[in-house]
Amino acid sequence: MNFFIAALGVLGVASSGPLIAATLGATTVSALAIAFWRNAIGAAVMATPVLVRNPKQFGRVTAREFRWSLVAAVALAFHFACFITSLQLTSVAAATALVCLQSAWIAVFQLFRGTRHRWQVLVGLGTAFGGVVVITGFDMGTSPGALLGDVLAVAGGALAGLYTLSGGKARETMGTGTYTTLCYGMCAVVVAALALVFNQPLAGFDGAGWTGILAITVCAQLVGHTAFNHLLATMSPLLVSMIILLEIPGAALLAAMFLGEMLPAGTYAGLGLILVGLAVVVTGQRDGRTRRGAPQLAELGTD
Repeated sequence: MNFFIAALGVLGVASSGPLIAATLGATTVSALAIAFWRNAIGAAVMATPVLVRNPKQFGRVTAREFRWSLVAAVALAFHFACFITSLQLTSVAAATALVCLQSAWIAVFQLFRGTRHRWQVLVGLGTAFGGVVVITGFDMGTSPGALLGDVLAVAGGALAGLYTLSGGKARETMGTGTYTTLCYGMCAVVVAALALVFNQPLAGFDGAGWTGILAITVCAQLVGHTAFNHLLATMSPLLVSMIILLEIPGAALLAAMFLGEMLPAGTYAGLGLILVGLAVVVTGQRDGRTRRGAPQLAELGTD
């Protein structure tokens, strides 16, 4: 049963990039509209059980919890803005791999905060960021737009890391349902403000556009991430984190099958370096101790 749920989770998160690219390419849906509706629907879904069981939880949110949730929401909003926009400029495979660097960025942020990592983590970071150099080098020769897409995807990964660290602080004392409802809801508000600034519509799409938005929300958010949250109850966070890394080759395979995306051999080599480097980072961070306030690696997925 766990194997089936893991496969479903990988398929769900790996479908995010291809579904977003297909929706943006074939409909009039804007990048920020996808981010807005994904978070708005996610907030409504997560709020329902809390409102049914114990609606007073929302009134017990402290100022500290609200501040960390707000930081996480803002980071998540800009993460989605960067990642979804990058899919309009560079390949699905490259954008997915580069945004999945969030676990590497978390390790980097922890280094700046004085955390001492094992040497394996440092080797993994070097390998993963070496993959970034390879991918951006090939895209630099393709077009300036592809290079800009790579930069946006890398920024999206860093913002996802900030979102996870901030969320970890908030969730020290908050329940999952309360936190995700608050975070996703505020994220939707921030995205709506960005859409107003950049004049991107949030509604008025045709049936194909709404179908794409719904498919992205259901497959990536509700199916993919729900599956991994379920697995955390029966598997170690380390194992679940390793399974999530299959999103990188999974997205590349789906993009090749359904979007006809064929990349230079060197780009695939860069994807491989990132995948191996992140695997080393994840395993290297396991020190046999549970650090108070440290985010679960298995909760890094946002795409």
